[in-house]
This record gives sequence, C-alpha cells and structure tokens, in this order.
Amino acid sequence: MKNNGSSSDRGTLYLVPNTLGKTPENNTIPEYVLTIIRRLDVLIVENIQTASRYLQWVGDTIPDYEIDFLLLNKKTPVHEIASFLDPLKQGRDAGLLSEAGCPVIADPGSELVKMAHAQDIHVSPLVGPSSILLALMGSGFNGQEFAFHGYLPIDRDKRRQALLDLEKKARKSTQTQIFMETPHRNDAMVKDIIAHCRDDTRFCTATNLTLPGERIISQPIRRWRQDSGPSLHKEPTIFLLSS
Repeated sequence: MKNNGSSSDRGTLYLVPNTLGKTPENNTIPEYVLTIIRRLDVLIVENIQTASRYLQWVGDTIPDYEIDFLLLNKKTPVHEIASFLDPLKQGRDAGLLSEAGCPVIADPGSELVKMAHAQDIHVSPLVGPSSILLALMGSGFNGQEFAFHGYLPIDRDKRRQALLDLEKKARKSTQTQIFMETPHRNDAMVKDIIAHCRDDTRFCTATNLTLPGERIISQPIRRWRQDSGPSLHKEPTIFLLSS
C-alpha cells in the first residue's frame, strides 16, 4: 500500500506489536495501531501461519493472498534482509510483526531497522505490550537502572555461573537484572535460582502478563525457599533479580 502519510516517495517501516497471548477481547493493542495493521500489504514476519492467525484476530485486514509476507528469523542471511527494504523504496509501507509483544526486543529485526535508517527510510514503532517492561513495573525493583539479558545458558553449570554473575551485578550496582527462559524449562530455572542465590536477594517471576491467570510473585529468596510458588511449566514468564 502506498504511504499517504508522508511527502517522501518512500514507505514507512512500522514496528508492529503483537499481543502476549490471544484473548477474545482486546486490552493491549490501541485502535490506531489496529487501523495501521489493517492497511498493510507487506509484512515481515517470523512465521506466516502465526502471523495469519494474528491478522484474523485483528479483523478487517487485507486478505492473506493479497499480502506479501517476507520471512525474517535468526537464519535469514543479511543480503536477503536487505531485499526486504525494496517495497519501501518503491513507496509501499511495511510492517515488522513480532510473534509476541514488541518487535526487535528479544526478537529478530534490529538489522532490518538499522538498514532502514541507513537508507533514510522512516521507522515508526507502534505502541503495544512489552512483557519485559510490564514485569519490571510489577516487580517493585529498581526501574531507573536495569538490564535485560535474554536467555541464559542451557548448560547447568554455565547457567549457575550466569545467575551468580547477575546476582553480583544486582548487589553491586542495585541494577535490576531481567532475563527469560524457554517455558518448558521455567521450573528448572526457579529451582536453580532458589538453590544458588543468597537469602536476601530479591527474586520476581512475572507470568502470563496481560492474560487470564496473570501472576507476579516478588519476594526475597528466603521466602521462595519456604514456598516456591505454583509451577510455571510452559507458561510465559519473565525473571528478575534485585538486591
């Protein structure tokens, strides 16, 4: 679709948020964002099937068969990513769509955004839910200084060392340390944190944010040892450590 919102002959790259999980009602995506999504006919996505399901949830979008879907994931070569800007150079708007939450944050796409800026293509981030920021908001931890580390190592010894390093950073600088795990390994992560961190280190789990069954538990490790809380198996969760 031709960009009608700019005098430039180039399109706009919209960074399109997704919900953190599907619900019948919409309580996280503003209506003006839905309006933009409904007119996009170029979408850069990780998975066409899940993107199509999201469009069905949004409703009143351009039919799938009229949308140019471009696949972007960790394996996409740089030269192919560069080609995703071709429609924008021709004046068409495009959307970079996340699988969940906000694009680029713990998500592929930063290379595309960097290339867009280098070629003077307008980039417009759209408002939507970020599990990382929502978890920080709900934790009661330092929101002035924080760091997000993505996924910690799978190897148990390396993960233990990573946890101790993050705990040390939190205690030394009061900087909140934020990270995540593949949902089926959540319970193992909780057990490792409880086993290896100090009694007075504060630990928070933020689970199913914005969804039914949302739970945020924030307390010192000593209390976690008394009651480790409900199982988090296969439930999307953000983890936070603080001094």
